[in-house]
Amino acid sequence: MTADQFFWVLARVAGLGSYAALAIALVTGMALRTAVLDWLGSNRTLRSLHEYTTILWIPLAGLHLIALVLDGTSRIAVIDLVIPFRAGYGTLAIGLGTLAVDILIVVTATAWFKRRMPGALWKWLHRLAYVAFGLVFVHAILSGTDFSDPVVSAITWSAAAMLLVLAMARAFWGRLPA
Repeated sequence: MTADQFFWVLARVAGLGSYAALAIALVTGMALRTAVLDWLGSNRTLRSLHEYTTILWIPLAGLHLIALVLDGTSRIAVIDLVIPFRAGYGTLAIGLGTLAVDILIVVTATAWFKRRMPGALWKWLHRLAYVAFGLVFVHAILSGTDFSDPVVSAITWSAAAMLLVLAMARAFWGRLPA
């Protein structure tokens, strides 16, 4: 296995892991505010899982990005990790991934300052995580090489569908009763 092949595999695994951590963070975040998901566990358990996966996506996404920069075949420069829609190929796909990471950094950083921010501002910024997840999902579809695997595809689409259903239920009916 060459170094480029190693970094490519590492990027794929870290990207999928980061996607999974983000999906779990969003589902548990919704579960904390939607009584329909009370069967998933106590609020303390859900809050712990939410906080853990919210932080877990960071090193996984970082590893994904570092591996792509080190992979000579991917041709992704460090600046492409910060400024969206700059890459020489796959501009849309890579740009959406960059934009998603930028948004998720804002969401995560503001979570640490929650107590010092007005509640309405914090909620608005925190809800940007849904936008970021949508961008990550489209990024994965457009640039992911693992969607031909039925297991990866099923897990990815299922997570997105569950989040969409929960978000729509919450938008139309507010906090749902148990």
